[in-house]
Amino acid sequence: MTTKDLNTGIDLKQFRLRLIKLRDELMEAEEMSSEDSNTVELDQSRIGRLSRMDQMQSQQMALESQRRRKIQIRKIDAAWQRIENGEFGICSYCEETIEFERLEFDPTSVLCSECMNIENF
Repeated sequence: MTTKDLNTGIDLKQFRLRLIKLRDELMEAEEMSSEDSNTVELDQSRIGRLSRMDQMQSQQMALESQRRRKIQIRKIDAAWQRIENGEFGICSYCEETIEFERLEFDPTSVLCSECMNIENF
């Protein structure tokens, strides 16, 4: 397989490496934060009510971060699949080439800037 996509001229090797790095970082963060999302104990003899509320808030924030990481990992996996299928860098709406700058900013992008603006309305 060549390093440049024939349809878009995008250096696929660069984006493959970037996607792998992003996925690895997210998986590492997932492992490090797994303890934060554990169930909060309700034993009032061990901790006070306010401390328990703080722990519950921290738990919910950790769960939301975990949810967002999982979504991002799915987006990375989908981008990897688009690379394998020869569809990376092609807008899923208008089928035109996604701007290189947009892919540089977010390699999981599936829409070009113009279609992204249409979708937001």
